[in-house]
Amino acid sequence: MTTRVLDGEIITTRLDDVRAYEGVLTRRVVAFCIDYLIIGLLMIPFAILVFLLGIITLGLGWGLFGVLFPLVAMIYVWNTLGGRNQATTGMRMMGIRLDRLDGKPVDGLLAVVHTVLFWAGNVVLTPLILLATLFTDRKRTLHDLLLGTVVTRSDR
Repeated sequence: MTTRVLDGEIITTRLDDVRAYEGVLTRRVVAFCIDYLIIGLLMIPFAILVFLLGIITLGLGWGLFGVLFPLVAMIYVWNTLGGRNQATTGMRMMGIRLDRLDGKPVDGLLAVVHTVLFWAGNVVLTPLILLATLFTDRKRTLHDLLLGTVVTRSDR
């Protein structure tokens, strides 16, 4: 473990540096908007495929439209947030990433569970659960607290 001293404070890991959390909340909201714009654009070719499948199957394939958006979103999150950069495309554009507090990399399954808990928490408890970020250490949301993750600046 490498330790360094910054302004008289002993910092053992990147996650202990308070500068890694500056401006994360705003960046996180903008990254969310960018990511769902990208997912919306990804929906177009998949919707065309499901439409054609529905024609071929005499309407049976159109039942996939009900699960198309969550399916496309989960595949996107699995490949980006659970990938090498530990960030979705929107998060990378905003200079943030998802880290685990135990130091291990974020895998695809954790990324999907993180996203599902986010949406489930918003459906059950309304978006007011996001106010927790104003009072928690490291600006963590409820699903971050449950999974032992934190969003940090990738440039610091």
